[in-house]
Amino acid sequence: MRRPVYIQEKIARLLLFISVLLTLGVLSAIIFHIFYHGVSGLSWEFLTQTPRNMGRDGGVFPAIVGTVYVVLIAVLVAAPVGVFAAVHLAEYSRMGIWVGVIRYAVNTLAAIPSIVFGLFGFTFLVIYLKLGWSVLSGGLTLAMMILPTIMRTTEESIKTVPDAYREGSLALGATKWQTIRLVVLPNALPGILTGIILGIGRSVGETAAVLMTAGSSLQVPQSVFDPVRTLSLHLYLLAFEGISFEKAYATAAVLMIIVFVTNFLISFVIQKMLIKNTRESN
Repeated sequence: MRRPVYIQEKIARLLLFISVLLTLGVLSAIIFHIFYHGVSGLSWEFLTQTPRNMGRDGGVFPAIVGTVYVVLIAVLVAAPVGVFAAVHLAEYSRMGIWVGVIRYAVNTLAAIPSIVFGLFGFTFLVIYLKLGWSVLSGGLTLAMMILPTIMRTTEESIKTVPDAYREGSLALGATKWQTIRLVVLPNALPGILTGIILGIGRSVGETAAVLMTAGSSLQVPQSVFDPVRTLSLHLYLLAFEGISFEKAYATAAVLMIIVFVTNFLISFVIQKMLIKNTRESN
């Protein structure tokens, strides 16, 4: 005998609720574990000093600066390319074999392990282009990694913009590009920023690709051609080589704080944009 529909719905809702609780529980456990062991090591000196004695003493200021530099280069390169490519796929190209190949290539690129990106970056950027282990090499490698995420998220966001907006703009005499620039992209901007958030989150926590392209320097980089050590790489070396687990937990706490603050600020901007768009539409 088939179960009533409402019983099936209650079971499905219960399973979804349990899944949400498990996800939040795992996240809370990780956050609590990191901050429980790492907060005691946080101090102003730890945030502003240079590492000493291979990281056993001193702070993580060069790693913070290096992380900001590398991620900034990655976003500045990947965001425009990803957005323009997504606009072309969503607004200008027609469904065909080449569009299918491009989408397949983007999906494949998103599934490639980071160590493969690191190997490619080391071979092409560090050796062939002779950029060396540098901020620029690490940033360009991370840009290739986050490009598929930004591109796919932007394309899906553009598709959610109602066709009535486009038709109304074109009916008023706007060109195709004016419609995209003044109507489509502003309405799709929250989704675009969400893709950039995901890209930042992945690039901030990346280790393997950065290790093979950005190098590992304990000094603040003076230019984009200097080697640099990011927070994730500094954390990996402290823990993997057994240098100092206390400093490793403190570094992990700093890394998580940076991710939380970045996500909060961008999410705040997204909410403001959504409120503004809602008011304008009303």
